[in-house]
Amino acid sequence: MPRPRVPGRRTRAVLTASLVLPLIAGCAAGGVAARSGTAADPSGPLTVFAAASLRGAFDELAVEFEQRHPSVDVRPISYDGSSTLATQLIEGAPADVFASADEQTMDAVVAAGLAAPAEVFATNTLVIVVPATGGGTIETLDDLADPSLTVVLCAPAVPCGAASGTLLDAAGVAVEPASLEQNVTAVLTKVAAGEADAGLVYATDVRGRDDVRAIVPAGADRVVNRYPIAALGEAANPEAADAFVAFVLSEAGRAVLDDFGFGAP
Repeated sequence: MPRPRVPGRRTRAVLTASLVLPLIAGCAAGGVAARSGTAADPSGPLTVFAAASLRGAFDELAVEFEQRHPSVDVRPISYDGSSTLATQLIEGAPADVFASADEQTMDAVVAAGLAAPAEVFATNTLVIVVPATGGGTIETLDDLADPSLTVVLCAPAVPCGAASGTLLDAAGVAVEPASLEQNVTAVLTKVAAGEADAGLVYATDVRGRDDVRAIVPAGADRVVNRYPIAALGEAANPEAADAFVAFVLSEAGRAVLDDFGFGAP
């Protein structure tokens, strides 16, 4: 059953770097209070912000959700780095649902009074990605330290960048990236196009692709991203927002996420 909530208070602030997110999250007090009176059959437009790595799965979830609720129109989902989306929300961008690639970024949105505590619906891990027709000398994280290679990573403020840093630090590997991208899709695009020799992306990003090759590095199973989702307190369509979150958390939603390679919470 959808969770009752009332609209929360908008706090206008700017998230500027990975240091800002935990600071805001650490100052959390209160959040979105209870709201009652959701409709059994929602209708109207629904705006969803979601981490870039969720694109394939959430596009499919949106289609199935509309089939179950024909009166709801899921607008084209806004995909980007989770920290970028969180910044937009805190600065006042309108949305009904937010799905992040890590809990820290979601905590900042909750701390700003924009959402009730979120629920984790999926997990993901990192892989080394190389072009399908190259990268034959790259097999481990240590290989990424070769200065002759062009390696691209997500920026540290982005969940995939924070996870990449944790994975490399744990392995004792220092990498000088050629660029730091604002979302995981940008890393994958550069590697697939041959603009980079290697990168670190989520395992789900390379699923079903034939233009790249994935290598599971040692220790990847110990660096797990947990994906939370929440209906926003100032959602323009709270009934549809609650219904969409409930659908993502349902068995039917879990089946779609499984198909796209996401792990269970």
